Amino acid sequence: MTTSVYFEVQRTSPRIGAEIVGLDLKHDIDPATAEQLRTAFREHKVLVFRDQHLSPDRHVEAVRIFGEPFDHPTAVRHPDNPLVYPYRVEQTGKASHWHVGGTWRTPPFRIESLTYQEVADVGGDTLWADLQGAYDDLSEPLKVLTGALGALYDADPAHYAQGSEKGAVTTTVEHPVVLTHPDTGRKGLFLSHGALRLTGVTQAESDALLPYLFRHASSPNYTVRYSWKPGDFVLWDNLATWHYAVDDYGDGPRAYQKVIAADPAI
Repeated sequence: MTTSVYFEVQRTSPRIGAEIVGLDLKHDIDPATAEQLRTAFREHKVLVFRDQHLSPDRHVEAVRIFGEPFDHPTAVRHPDNPLVYPYRVEQTGKASHWHVGGTWRTPPFRIESLTYQEVADVGGDTLWADLQGAYDDLSEPLKVLTGALGALYDADPAHYAQGSEKGAVTTTVEHPVVLTHPDTGRKGLFLSHGALRLTGVTQAESDALLPYLFRHASSPNYTVRYSWKPGDFVLWDNLATWHYAVDDYGDGPRAYQKVIAADPAI
């Protein structure tokens, strides 16, 4: 069944994020509606669809509207669809730091998405920050400097698997600190918590500059915050944002499933 319906895009902050209202992703989406969704995604970078309750297969198809789902080499797979990766924080641990996905590969993940099955009664929100907005607000000299820098990351995908013990870094990959988005041409900072150091400057300069860039980009001026309910579906532009899972819910439940989209490795 294909559905073509009117839906609303409700902004959730001045800079970043929108909620899509009136669309049921359990049905196939016609091409015109899909293009409208992609336009909203390019503008808002984080899209939330409430009360969807997507099956693993429908989760994959929802992401396919925006990009090609990625076959992760080290992720635990859902038995009903190998492109869906289930998480339960009691077993996998929490990721309470600002980060982007897929920094172990070139290019990094293009899109990440979650569907929620269980959430705590209170707490457990997720924040996203607009890395393009953070770049826009840098001074011109700092834009020039950061545009000449790279950052090194651990290149072992096994170290990013859920619940893994991160061993010694033996191989690294470098990403530019300023990324030009392949769809929009907008420049933005591109940083993740796992950055080992900046390249193009001395170690002392990296030690001073990297913490500043983290503080700047995580300012509340660039963020949006969402509270989850079972059935919610969210996807975000991994090349233009980073995210933070707030750890304020103690030993409360948190179960979700992830689908990623990525371009072929270079």
